[in-house]
Amino acid sequence: MDKKSRLKKAFALEKPDRPPILGGWMASLANIQTLTGCSQEEYWSDPFYWGLQMERLLGSDGIIEIYIPVSQNEFRFIDQRHYQKHTAYNAEKVIEEIEALPDPQELWSKFNEESEYQKLVADIEKHQVMCNDILWCPADWDLVPRALCYYEYGYENALTALALYPERYSKWIRYNAVISRQKAIVYARAVKEGIHPGVILSGEDLNFQHGPLVAPEFLRRELFPLIEYALEPFYQAGGKIVLHCDGDYRILLNDMLAVGITGLQGFQSECGMDLEWITKLRTRTGDQLLIFGPLSVTGTLLNGSPEDIRAEVQKTMDICREQASLVFLTSNTINPDVPLENIKAFWQAVLDSRW
Repeated sequence: MDKKSRLKKAFALEKPDRPPILGGWMASLANIQTLTGCSQEEYWSDPFYWGLQMERLLGSDGIIEIYIPVSQNEFRFIDQRHYQKHTAYNAEKVIEEIEALPDPQELWSKFNEESEYQKLVADIEKHQVMCNDILWCPADWDLVPRALCYYEYGYENALTALALYPERYSKWIRYNAVISRQKAIVYARAVKEGIHPGVILSGEDLNFQHGPLVAPEFLRRELFPLIEYALEPFYQAGGKIVLHCDGDYRILLNDMLAVGITGLQGFQSECGMDLEWITKLRTRTGDQLLIFGPLSVTGTLLNGSPEDIRAEVQKTMDICREQASLVFLTSNTINPDVPLENIKAFWQAVLDSRW
């Protein structure tokens, strides 16, 4: 079975010959250079190309993105300068900027569906040509409306602003919901016309290791109805959303499924997010979940042996065999501390597997 067909079959909640594997989260330039044989100069001349070459050598069926760090000596895609700008803010400044955001009617008046659609089609076609036989199915972290503005303002400023001024802060979520619905309209058209594969990884970090960052009651009141509103056009086109869910997500899972989320990605078992019970959950339409995961970049992939990794791949398949549609993906970015031997063992274990 070819790579694209294998992924599309899994996306349709059917069993291909083996579980597909998604790539794109390699954050170690040393590993990319070792695997591909490229020099530093060659890598930086075209980092997307060399990242893609590494995925091809490993055997990925699809790509959610090609991770490009800020420099040769960094493994993140943002650097300290991004965080330093947060010092210019406090809670009041955050609220001031939120209140200055455009209102929904202004956002809709400026929305040009045809223009946005043509840009999306051009981007998909460009990257699919580059990927060739590998399926290009990129994540969109803004498709699910964002509730927390910590990326823009820092955790302390964002969460303090929400705690002190919840009603005024809510404009941030309403603003993002309109942007998300506009995206959903464009994606829906691409799905209907067969240009987009119909599955998108999205979401934000709403939780830490001991539960939600903010009160679930606030999220249920202010966020979840807007997620349903934003994603409605995409769902109507048959699209599926796989939700990124780091940390302890247990208290919010049923809420997310109730507003239409159709798949999950993340699974920190140390936080109680175990596949054994998660795969028994169903979508609001009664379908099995689409699972992206669950190899942990801080657990087995980092500290285990190749034998441990092969065993976890098999265990995951055994759990999902009758309960969920499985697409292998790491829990998060593969940082330089993950041994290359283990990375190869993960890909090879999946390539050797059969349902």
